[in-house]
Amino acid sequence: MFPFVIPYPEIDPVLIQLGPFAIRWYALAYIAGLVLGWRYIVRLLRNRTLWAKGPGGQPPATPEIAEDILLFATLGVIVGGRLGYVLIYGLTYSADYYLENPLRIFEIWNGGMSFHGGFIGVFVALYFLCRSKKLSLLRIGDLVATATPIGLFFGRIANFINGELYGRPSDVSWAMVFCNNVVRRLNGGECPGGLIARHPSQLYEATLEGLLLFAVLRLATHRFSALEKPGLTAGIFLAGYGCARAFAEFFREPDAPIGNTGLTMGMLLSIPMWIGAAWLIWNALKTTNAQGGARPTQSQSQS
Repeated sequence: MFPFVIPYPEIDPVLIQLGPFAIRWYALAYIAGLVLGWRYIVRLLRNRTLWAKGPGGQPPATPEIAEDILLFATLGVIVGGRLGYVLIYGLTYSADYYLENPLRIFEIWNGGMSFHGGFIGVFVALYFLCRSKKLSLLRIGDLVATATPIGLFFGRIANFINGELYGRPSDVSWAMVFCNNVVRRLNGGECPGGLIARHPSQLYEATLEGLLLFAVLRLATHRFSALEKPGLTAGIFLAGYGCARAFAEFFREPDAPIGNTGLTMGMLLSIPMWIGAAWLIWNALKTTNAQGGARPTQSQSQS
């Protein structure tokens, strides 16, 4: 019926089912992103050369603090991501569904997480962590920003496995019909996207928000010493994610336009990210220039 499309794989969103207990790929994706991000943060903290000319000439925290960062970030992602999804998307597009079924708000295992909500949740969680540990919020924010694309990559792969956030109809040779036996079984015999060939927009986002953004940040931190300028890495991340998300929205189907603007919710929410990115980058460069360049380390000042 669709001779020129790539078959959508038969992957069950539930990896293991033991009675009422289920292990889902969606949950494993979040766990993988958080754990691998934590390990990457530990490596950055142990690489003192990345921070040598920054404030104090040393990393903003010890590797042991990374465990606290993992805990607080996990809480921020889960609480903020779910509440953000319900408040931003649920109440905007399907308010009656959640008002009539309020317990569905807590069913995070069925998908439905907002990056922007998770971002706010992590920001709030890190604020309290930095306040209690007397850490620099800007520098810890830089640290977390470097690892965030890892979680984004796995999250988008989970969206693909779930058959959610599929793309707009397309006739490109790599288009997919997001329908298989598993999808039919989980949706009462129907396929949410219909029998229509679509862009695999989840894979586009995994590439842009995950792989490409990670490479850009890696280049910034390891080649251009971005971690020595507080706020710069976080600013680059916000700018990069906003651009990647806005571009992907041209290929992604679910969000309805906001009013007569022609903008989707994802595009609209990218605007404050660009504003925040501009301020962070400007402030990082202004502060560095005002100090006459990067601050020397103790050994350099004595030489």
